[in-house]
Amino acid sequence: MKKNIHLLSLLIIALFVFQNTVAQLYVSPNSYMYVADNYVYVKQDINLQNDGNVYLRNESQLLQGTSGSSTNQGAGKLSVFQEGTVNNYAYNYWCSPVGNASSASNPFGVSMLNRATDLTSSTPATLITSLDGSTSNSNLSIASRWVFKFLSSSAYSQWISVGSASTINAGEGFTMKGSNGTDNTTVLDGRNAFGIPTGTGIQNNPTGFNQRYDFRGLPNDGNINISLGANKLTLTGNPYPSAINLNMFILDNVASGAMDGTVYFWEQDATVNSHVLVAYRGGYGTYLPTDPFTEGLYAAATWTSYNGDGSVNVIPPGPGAGGTYFRMISPIGQGFMVLGSATTTGTAVMKNSYRVFKKEGVVNNSQFARKIKDDEFWEETPNVAGIDYTKYRKRGLPQIKIHTMLNNEFTKEMVVAFNTNATDGYDLGKDAKSPVNNLANDTYFPLDGKNEYVISTLPFDIEKRIPIALKCNSRASFKITVGSLINFDLAENIFIHDKLTGTYHDIKNGYYDVTIDSESKDRFEITFKNPSLTTADAEVLKSFTVFQNNETNELVISNAQLIDMKSCYVYDILGKVIFSKEKLGSNDQYVFPTNSLRDGVYIVKLKTSNNLEVSKKVIVKKK
Repeated sequence: MKKNIHLLSLLIIALFVFQNTVAQLYVSPNSYMYVADNYVYVKQDINLQNDGNVYLRNESQLLQGTSGSSTNQGAGKLSVFQEGTVNNYAYNYWCSPVGNASSASNPFGVSMLNRATDLTSSTPATLITSLDGSTSNSNLSIASRWVFKFLSSSAYSQWISVGSASTINAGEGFTMKGSNGTDNTTVLDGRNAFGIPTGTGIQNNPTGFNQRYDFRGLPNDGNINISLGANKLTLTGNPYPSAINLNMFILDNVASGAMDGTVYFWEQDATVNSHVLVAYRGGYGTYLPTDPFTEGLYAAATWTSYNGDGSVNVIPPGPGAGGTYFRMISPIGQGFMVLGSATTTGTAVMKNSYRVFKKEGVVNNSQFARKIKDDEFWEETPNVAGIDYTKYRKRGLPQIKIHTMLNNEFTKEMVVAFNTNATDGYDLGKDAKSPVNNLANDTYFPLDGKNEYVISTLPFDIEKRIPIALKCNSRASFKITVGSLINFDLAENIFIHDKLTGTYHDIKNGYYDVTIDSESKDRFEITFKNPSLTTADAEVLKSFTVFQNNETNELVISNAQLIDMKSCYVYDILGKVIFSKEKLGSNDQYVFPTNSLRDGVYIVKLKTSNNLEVSKKVIVKKK
């Protein structure tokens, strides 16, 4: 009975966190603390005695407020869940929130991962040396041969094999492939007021891509040092059993001179079922913060293929690209690559002051590889630094996402953003290098003449001309369009100007298709005005209205000025002609059926008899 009273008191502490923060947390032997759908804030250290455990369930998290090195102690364990997003053929990048409670240096190893069997109980995962991890209703096996870390390196050969060893220090990231099979064991991860298990009831692995892992160990805490080589990549991540504000971590360490500000997130094509490196399709999404409390800039991963030595294949495997994600709030277990300062070796420091309580999911702007939405202001966000997040907007800088289809093989996403504090050239922490720079066919921003950039931030001016480089070593085609606009209302139009031909091409509503024979750094530029278009011509083009009526499955084109129409073409997003009509005449309206088209984005291109062109994007979505 005394044990139950003690547990109840701990639960009460957990539910009144910021009003009644815990200075120190002690869990006695053979007792435990259970937290459901909430967070615990401990100002100082945690002492978990033998079999004295803490269970974080239903997205619960632990915040700690110590400002120096961790003094957490005890052989008891904290248990927290996280789900992967890949099958047995693909990698997730991880960073453990716990260390080894039985070791003085507390390194982590995948032998500390468990399969949840009940609200508080679990069984250790089985470590195997064969190729495929697997899961079932009775067992979870992890293929330890795919566990690696990457420290201050730049070459594929420098990945460090970890396997089943417990040699992953706090703040070091690691790779791990998922499992084959499903596990529909359901763990009710909450309790009601009467102590009866309840909650979301998420299955351990319902799809074969969402394996739940139970991380058990001494909770990581305090300042964690991450050694970085000059212009080298290091796999690190969120090392705490809570979410972190990734922007604060990056910007602090840019200011200290340790990092250049760019963070890379690995994504892999889940349709490729092979362990052979040359069959992989994957790439790195690029994230760059703009300020501590605003969602940063993200360029989606370009999926490329790989040679046997790990170098990027000069012939990409076909169409494919990663998704768009919120990255500012990094969830428990998320791993990512950081780039060291361009010139000096340094040490990045992860701190408790970056820790926030934010449940994972799209609506909360915290994702372990899941897609996004956008809201205005942050909701109340408990955090160690004591910041009032409700005063800050979530929305990022005005930005344009440029999509280029290269040789009809793959799509490259680049981001141009606008900030009055930036310059037109390279700015530390405001511009991001491409994660891969040795593709034969590519496109990039030539900011400094030395590097290829995938994100460029600069001040806005309606007269601005932004160079965009097209790269190839033999004849190649490029189709350029605006993929999306985020918070951008600074200009009505967006064009590609081909300085060689003197022509301007609308890429906001259509795309520019060009074939070149060699790399060009200074031929093409993004502009917001087309000086070759007369005022009268502009008025003519504005008079057309293009509307996709998804209620009736019809494309409706209005021609208010009764202009003589030469042609109408409809293209899919890859540039393939789906429909064409010649010599339309000068009717006031044209109606074409779209019931045979698949759901998606299409480009309607109209041409008048005197060769004026207007393009409009429409979305076909069947009711």
